Amino acid sequence: MWTHAGGNEAELGVINTIVDDFNASQDDYTVKVTDFPQEAYNDAVVAAATSNNLPCIVDIDGPNVANWAWAGYIQPLGLPEDTYDGQLAGTLGVIDDEVYAYGFFDVALAMFSRESTLNDAGVRIPTVDEPWTGEEFNDALAKIDALNRYEYAVDFGTGGGGEWIPYAYSPLLQSFGGDLIDRSTFETADGALNGPEALKWATWFRGLVDDGYMAQTSGEDATADFVNGTSGILYTGNWADATVREAFDDAVVLPPPNFGDGPKIGAGSWQWGLTTGCDEVEGAQAYLEFAHDTKYFVDYAEATGLIPATLAAADDVPAYAEGGDNRIYLELADQFAVVRPETAAYPYISSVFQKATQDILAGGDAQAILDKAVSDIDRDIQQNGGYTF
Repeated sequence: MWTHAGGNEAELGVINTIVDDFNASQDDYTVKVTDFPQEAYNDAVVAAATSNNLPCIVDIDGPNVANWAWAGYIQPLGLPEDTYDGQLAGTLGVIDDEVYAYGFFDVALAMFSRESTLNDAGVRIPTVDEPWTGEEFNDALAKIDALNRYEYAVDFGTGGGGEWIPYAYSPLLQSFGGDLIDRSTFETADGALNGPEALKWATWFRGLVDDGYMAQTSGEDATADFVNGTSGILYTGNWADATVREAFDDAVVLPPPNFGDGPKIGAGSWQWGLTTGCDEVEGAQAYLEFAHDTKYFVDYAEATGLIPATLAAADDVPAYAEGGDNRIYLELADQFAVVRPETAAYPYISSVFQKATQDILAGGDAQAILDKAVSDIDRDIQQNGGYTF
């Protein structure tokens, strides 16, 4: 079994506990763990796949599941259907109704502010049940800006790059009614990424810069900037929770706004898959079924602080149980999460969207940028035979 968790003592510790428990529970199979540092992991998997030397079990970053399945690296898990009862949909790698991977945890996008900021600005504090509308959010930014207390009304983490861009900003696009690709066929991005809804998103996003509400390129550490008083609202993930709550005793966690098609956040963290070259499929399946136990989901949550991927586990973790301080993140992940497109084209779509978003933020012609992005994505899909399995 290979994992990307080398150097992450908390996560690797749970992995080793599960493996030790499994090995001690029976005499038919022995699981051996090889851990890699995350930055070297994907290259190691690709190299091993090229030489037909993959192990039986690998972990996979959620957005890459479809691409690895298409490339022939992984196969459906083949576990009983009721294995996944009560599991957050965003923590499953599902392709054509078959589960190729499952994860133990997820993270959630959210916004942070302070009660004092919102109260002083005369702004309603939104809830999961009653999030801000797009109009309310824009009005909130104007009122926070008018306080003359912050350099920017909001920090959307525009100094970030790479996968942060589609993870963080495609949910905003989707809330406007657009998307990275037409998910009814996964054959084209036309109409989804360059239609009127997508253009409205792009115009709004760049408009935050034009209005002075947001930096075109924010600082490298948006959470630190927020804690230091640079902005009135921070858009980031639940990984910032402890830092923000420690800094402000009146910190509030807010759901993302509803820009017309419902609030949306990203989904899909690291998951476990079964490789096609595995010569001990029954043993690998036995391990994966053994590992999918509530107590191990609880162990992951307690060790990492991240959202447990099953509702049963959440009930056993005080922070995520009903009434817990972190319950809102589970609710956001359960109600608003959208996985990145389940297509083998996703890595290319991601790179195209990254450039398009940066060009839009830089003030380029939004329609021309989105049309170019669609053209590039559609050409890649065609050149790869539609990425059919």
